Amino acid sequence: MKDLKNKTAIVTGGSKGIGKGIVEKLAESGCDVAFTYLSSEESAKEIEKLSDKYNVKIKKYQSDASDFDQSSKLIENILDDFDSYDILINNAGITKDNLLLRMDEDSWKKVIDINLNSCFNLTKCAIREFMKKKEGVIINISSIVGVKGNAGQSNYSASKAGINGFTKSVALELGSRNIRCNAIAPGFIETDMTNKGDGKLLESWIESIPLKRAGHVEDIANLCVYLASEKGSYITGQIIKVDGGLVT
Repeated sequence: MKDLKNKTAIVTGGSKGIGKGIVEKLAESGCDVAFTYLSSEESAKEIEKLSDKYNVKIKKYQSDASDFDQSSKLIENILDDFDSYDILINNAGITKDNLLLRMDEDSWKKVIDINLNSCFNLTKCAIREFMKKKEGVIINISSIVGVKGNAGQSNYSASKAGINGFTKSVALELGSRNIRCNAIAPGFIETDMTNKGDGKLLESWIESIPLKRAGHVEDIANLCVYLASEKGSYITGQIIKVDGGLVT
């Protein structure tokens, strides 16, 4: 089903992991995609090549979403290349885990900058086009850690909890303009990064999940497509957990 045919999406952090899966699923759904990356040049080039496979336009942009000026310039460039856009997915994020006692100031600031401030930057810069069109969809990729917290991740948890509050406020501010804003809070999702972790630790995490398995990138990407399409047109201001029942 081409649920997003004739639509254009912006995806930050789209060259690997969950972001890469989102870009491909959007393209599969008929959506043109502009995506950002910081350093994964080769991966970004490979994703661009999916344009032919799905018969859509996919274009990469090297841009730091945590920098407001770069975010503003990015939107200008996308408007030049695509004329307009309909969907913004704020996915860019990093972790710098440590116990609070050992966490340095730089680790705190970098996680807040890239995870939370990037949401403000791109949303602030993108909503002018949405307001002009009197419609738009914003999807913020949060985390279950932003709902329940996690030892050793006070910076990451704070950034994702901030995204949740930001999402609800934006939904209240922009709903009357037919602009919807939701957040997706993934639980434990299998990616190249998680697969490199300690095997016994991964098993213990999975054992704590009621469905007794990790989630897949497609679980997040499929929900992005649903929320961005007309099927999700009456959903806004929600933090939707995709965690196998970990937090109920």
